[in-house]
Amino acid sequence: MTRALWTLAVLLSHWRRHPMQLATLLIGLISATALWSGVQALNQQARDSYDRAAATFGGSRTAMLVARSGATFPQKLFVDLRRAGWPVSPVLEGRIQIDGRSFRLLGIEPVTLPAEVGSAPAIGRADLQAFMTPPGEMLVAPETLSDLKLAEGTRPHANAGALLPPLRVQPQLVPGVLVVDIGVAQSLLKMPYQLSRLLIGKTAGKRAPLENITGDQLRLIEPNSESDLERLTDSFHLNLTAFGLLSFFVGLFIVNSAVGLAFEQRLPMLRTLRACGVSVRMLNAVLVTELVSLALVAGLVGLVCGYFIAASLLPDVAASLRGLYGAQIPGQLTLKPEWWIAGVAISILGALAAAAASLAKALRLPLLAAAQPQAWQQAQRRWLVFQSIAALAVFATAGGLLWFGDSLIAGFAVLAALMLGAALILPMFLEAVLAFGQRYAKGPLSIWFWADSRQQLSGLSLALMALLLALAVNVGVATMVESFSRTFLVWLDGRLAADVYVNAASDAQAIQIKAWLRERPEVEAILPGGRAETQLAGAPIEVLGLPDHPTYRDNWPLLQAADKAWIRLRPGDTGLVSEQLSRRLHIGLGDRIDVPAPDGNWPLEVVGIYADYGNPKGQIAVNFAALTRRFPEIPLTRLGLRVERPKIAALIAALQEKFGLDDRNVADQATMKAESTRIFNRTFSVTAALNAFTLGVAGIALLTSLLTLTNSRLPQLAPLWAIGITRRKLAVIELLKTMSVALITTLLALPLGLLVAWCLLAVVNVKAFGWRLPFHVFPLQLLWLVGVAMVAALAASALPVIRLARMQPANLIRIFANER
Repeated sequence: MTRALWTLAVLLSHWRRHPMQLATLLIGLISATALWSGVQALNQQARDSYDRAAATFGGSRTAMLVARSGATFPQKLFVDLRRAGWPVSPVLEGRIQIDGRSFRLLGIEPVTLPAEVGSAPAIGRADLQAFMTPPGEMLVAPETLSDLKLAEGTRPHANAGALLPPLRVQPQLVPGVLVVDIGVAQSLLKMPYQLSRLLIGKTAGKRAPLENITGDQLRLIEPNSESDLERLTDSFHLNLTAFGLLSFFVGLFIVNSAVGLAFEQRLPMLRTLRACGVSVRMLNAVLVTELVSLALVAGLVGLVCGYFIAASLLPDVAASLRGLYGAQIPGQLTLKPEWWIAGVAISILGALAAAAASLAKALRLPLLAAAQPQAWQQAQRRWLVFQSIAALAVFATAGGLLWFGDSLIAGFAVLAALMLGAALILPMFLEAVLAFGQRYAKGPLSIWFWADSRQQLSGLSLALMALLLALAVNVGVATMVESFSRTFLVWLDGRLAADVYVNAASDAQAIQIKAWLRERPEVEAILPGGRAETQLAGAPIEVLGLPDHPTYRDNWPLLQAADKAWIRLRPGDTGLVSEQLSRRLHIGLGDRIDVPAPDGNWPLEVVGIYADYGNPKGQIAVNFAALTRRFPEIPLTRLGLRVERPKIAALIAALQEKFGLDDRNVADQATMKAESTRIFNRTFSVTAALNAFTLGVAGIALLTSLLTLTNSRLPQLAPLWAIGITRRKLAVIELLKTMSVALITTLLALPLGLLVAWCLLAVVNVKAFGWRLPFHVFPLQLLWLVGVAMVAALAASALPVIRLARMQPANLIRIFANER
């Protein structure tokens, strides 16, 4: 043990003499751990919320009975099933508004509630009497209570004027959900003796066949281990994980450079220790102990940084998930102990992986070899050839995945293979370009410039790989977001074609509003709207009703359409399908589909396919009159208005005053577009932040590589100073060398980034969301990124160059004398 401690003390003395290398190693580990653990914290927070949602009385993880039509069904069926031995519990679901905000209202019956229903055993059972007897209790999540700005025990009023039960906090609930006794829910929702679903508990006895009790009124939905939100948001979380992994690997590049240089500089020390009797096994054990200790310290610091990164990004992630999928994510970060353990473990494993090559060399360290360090910076031709062959193999793999892959994972694998292949082939590409420059250079200093750049390439290759990957991802994601933004704005102009949108509180109010609007001369057209929910091929879909009016015929964003599609839509036997539904079910023009409706299947012929960005569900658009015939119970509270432009504001004010509507229920086109654009921009703000983090880590990688190379580069620079080249000129030459290889790397990153963008738009987006976006190239954006890359390279080069320019002549003389 004493020998091991002395060996460790000797090894640690290297870091005392080279503090910049120690800082490089720690920065690499901290940045890698921070970004990876921050992304995982965001994913964990979201998935915990999905679990809470799935466990809230009839999520996808609970077996249940629902009406085949998708609507409510009589309460009598619950009684019949209970008498027949079915362990069912009733649930009624609807929407209710409090202070202008809409909440999901759930009515439950706690006596029959199955104990297997997620977090349900703790809800409503602690005090059944208080929950079930008047005035009852309304269970809410802590986040919901905070949003309402009410104290526990308060009785709020619904927008319809009804007095609600007192509020009680229930931590297991998901935000935005209100839970009351089913009798209270039936009264508030004005649905007496109606149910939305029946939850099924476990029973050991035999049950009568479902068809014998309910006929064909109900159908069984089996539990699923994965919630709908988890399936829908897989692409989003996979995207975050990909960013985290990229940042993690970029950070490990820094660690690999620092450990590799330290190993080469410590070779004489290691051989001396071996000659003094330290065994190979003990030497490697001490090296691993040293590395694990440093990784432990860096991992803990990285976890703290990762927590702050996740906390700063969480509001935008929550907004993205809410805007894209309707998922409710709490705005405060809560972390489990597993996250801290996993973060430290990933830091240690990453450090060991980055140092694997150096540790392997230590195992094969010969005792009697001359104690001369290898030239760590020298180009290794044989290794470059091997690396290039590996890059070609990776490119071939990417081609195979692109051709044969048919999943979201395969799409991301194509991206990963493209970037890995480009990173592997970068050193050979740079070597070829620098060799070409050396061949045609004139003058001794110019030839030395290119030759020394080639020699320096070995030490900078990992940092340049990190810069290449970071820039390619920035180019790819920025191109994708800008293409999406341009397409989204055009699509929004088509979808929001009416001038004013009104959402009445009830059908009766909608009738009153329409009668009032018909008397207003500035109103050019009243366009009623409605939508129904049903299922097709086992997945939920929306059926949207469009009135027969030029507003829709002239503006609706059709991607494909049959001849006279809008005229053929009038009879009600045809429909338009969204792009994602068309891709998922392989539906094309002329195909026929059967849509489940309350009075039986509704056969429709597909006469058009339209874009429907941002909607996680498939959608079918039909004639409005036909929709109301097939789904007579849907609410008809949505209205679109064509209004004379100068009188829009006055009409909105009159509607609000006359019918008590707020900004949520009546809005003009410009306001809705502005709000949609704001949500869109916030949705991608997380991506922009992770882009900036990744590029920042790449800049740190370049800086640390240059700093670690500074001292080892001095023997090559001292002779030039000795023959009369000033220190300032040497510093300028070093700056030009770094900027030149950075520029070459950046120019290679541009086509790679555009290829990444194409994969995101044409492969990943299609698999994740079901729609394909047009591909656009934005030259000004590319020029901006080139400028950003050059500024990052200049910032990374500044400190080493300044140190060289200010170096004392005595130091250069000493180096020149010692190295002759």
